[in-house]
Amino acid sequence: MALLGPDADPQGNPAPDPLTKARLRMWLRMLKSTRRVEQVLRERLRREFDSTLPRFDVMAALARFDDGLKMSALSGVLRVSNGNVTGIVDRLAEEGLVVRVQVPGDRRASLVRLTRKGQEVFARQAAAHEAWINELLDDFTPEEARIFSDRFDAVPHNEEETP
Repeated sequence: MALLGPDADPQGNPAPDPLTKARLRMWLRMLKSTRRVEQVLRERLRREFDSTLPRFDVMAALARFDDGLKMSALSGVLRVSNGNVTGIVDRLAEEGLVVRVQVPGDRRASLVRLTRKGQEVFARQAAAHEAWINELLDDFTPEEARIFSDRFDAVPHNEEETP
């Protein structure tokens, strides 16, 4: 029978690293908090604007590009499949919030951009969204918000960046 070291559990497995456990707890709390905020945003967009978070995200992406985006670029910005975006864009177009414009020299491609009505609708939603986020995160000081933002920016974004 092997003697168990001070860093082993009764099955002989090494004791968990306290730093690893702390980071795991942090991740789980971060995820839980993000999901809570997202749920509030979803509910408020539905209730106050009869809209959805994915619609808001599409309009937010388009609001950053005055000339519009190809569907593939829009999908890339949102990090979702073309299929997910197509249905949302179709509905936004039916409501007159976005328009598809043919790309010169490419019959198969079109740009999607916000209409004036879409810009106005999005501006109201964006102002409300910003106020909701401010309300939901008002326990954080400006300095804490800056520190968290900087730290989250330091998280690797893809496998190539992972140490």
